[in-house]
Amino acid sequence: MSTPQSPGAPARERPTPPEDDETPPPPPKRPPRKLSWQKLTFVPAMLVVLLLATWLWFRQADLDPLSENALSDGQVSQALWEHIELTVISTFFVLIIAIPLGILLTRRAFSKAAPVALAFANMGQATPAIGLLALLVIWLGIGRRAALIGIIIYAVLPVLSNTIAGLKANDPTLLEAARGIGMSSSGVLTRVELPLAVPLILAGVRTALVLNVGTATLAVFGGGGGLGVLITAGITNQRMPVLVLGSILTVSLALLVDWLASLAEVLLRPRGLDL
Repeated sequence: MSTPQSPGAPARERPTPPEDDETPPPPPKRPPRKLSWQKLTFVPAMLVVLLLATWLWFRQADLDPLSENALSDGQVSQALWEHIELTVISTFFVLIIAIPLGILLTRRAFSKAAPVALAFANMGQATPAIGLLALLVIWLGIGRRAALIGIIIYAVLPVLSNTIAGLKANDPTLLEAARGIGMSSSGVLTRVELPLAVPLILAGVRTALVLNVGTATLAVFGGGGGLGVLITAGITNQRMPVLVLGSILTVSLALLVDWLASLAEVLLRPRGLDL
């Protein structure tokens, strides 16, 4: 039986059961990418002005037959395309060599080999590029293969060292927390370690790209072609227009590659790291 309630006593409020149709809170919005209009337009505008000024200068320049012969028959576009090919191919092989090797050297079983690998990479970059290319030509003969191997050896160090540094800089408590919730070793690597190391890895890739553009000018001494053909022709024949064109195209390509790599750093960086 229920106890009768006195007339003056206030009525007890019954607890309301929790509502089942409560909407969950909305997920947090991802921060927008930090791409300012200055970053998107400054370098392309500068390159357009530089190339337009170079074209106008060549329109009024008095070229002798030797200079015209060095710049005719599509030789400029062929040299530029060869230079782009050398840069892209060498960068591709640098990435597939340096990033997996950097990941391997940060694993516990291979960590003792990291100083040895970095020492060899340092030796490759410390060696003068022209001397390294000469040794490869003696070993492999004249051709694009020797030039590509020399460019790859010269550009491995920044990507390898940044991959190792980025993975080693991860907070150990985050890795332990990931293992604590049941992630496998490969899951921790792909979902925690690599995303946190992406900014440093991309910085190394950006450095390697610019290095490859500059080193590819030396491929001409190994028979690899590229814009170095115009530069060496301008120096040996003492033709300033040919030398200026080759140099300006090389500088413009390096600036363009660096600008594209800077955009990739922003776009590929995990959004949570921008907070």
